[in-house]
Amino acid sequence: MTSLFNKSIFAVVLAGLLVSCAGKDEPNYQYFPDMYEPVPYEAYGAYPIFQNEQEAKLPVDGSVPRGWLPYEYPNTPEGKADAKANLQNPLPYTEDNLNKGKALYTIYCAVCHGDKGDGKGILVQREKILGVPAYNDAGRAITEGDVYHVMYYGINNMGSYAVQTNEEERWQIDYYVMSLKAQLDGQAERPFEKTNMTNKEALFPEVKAGQDSTSVDMASAETASQE
Repeated sequence: MTSLFNKSIFAVVLAGLLVSCAGKDEPNYQYFPDMYEPVPYEAYGAYPIFQNEQEAKLPVDGSVPRGWLPYEYPNTPEGKADAKANLQNPLPYTEDNLNKGKALYTIYCAVCHGDKGDGKGILVQREKILGVPAYNDAGRAITEGDVYHVMYYGINNMGSYAVQTNEEERWQIDYYVMSLKAQLDGQAERPFEKTNMTNKEALFPEVKAGQDSTSVDMASAETASQE
């Protein structure tokens, strides 16, 4: 009994000594620290543990990021001409879509193209960038498909806006750009459509109304990976 008591006292004293030796300024002893401390690989670094010693890996072939829909027109003069002739805005022409297009246009486009689409944005006025034509320039004869194609890929000094905007937003901007062209041409304002169709239904005509948008994105990605 005395032996057990002495052992208990010894264990308590030993535990107290171990605790008292722990300092706040230095870490305590660690058992297998590699189990919970990550290896600090540098981004884009070269390490033999990775295939080709490349830390940053490329996406799997055929993969499509969430919210990114495949665009079938290539970034070539032929693809641009094809889009200009055949690609049309799938969204219903509603006041809401036009107003949202105007707001997005003010954020992304007006600084160069101007609030009226006349190519006299603030950067042009300050001569930071030159040669921005008006939307009604006779040599351009822009169409809905042409405008979308240029927003998607960019052209000349204009970069792509496929990252800053999604498909729905680009088509909304597209409507507003075409409305500015009509105003510059002195054409009558286009009447709004009366429809119960949502933008999701217009962009995904094969999907029934009410289906979860996540399922829509996944279905689109699966379809793209099979093409």
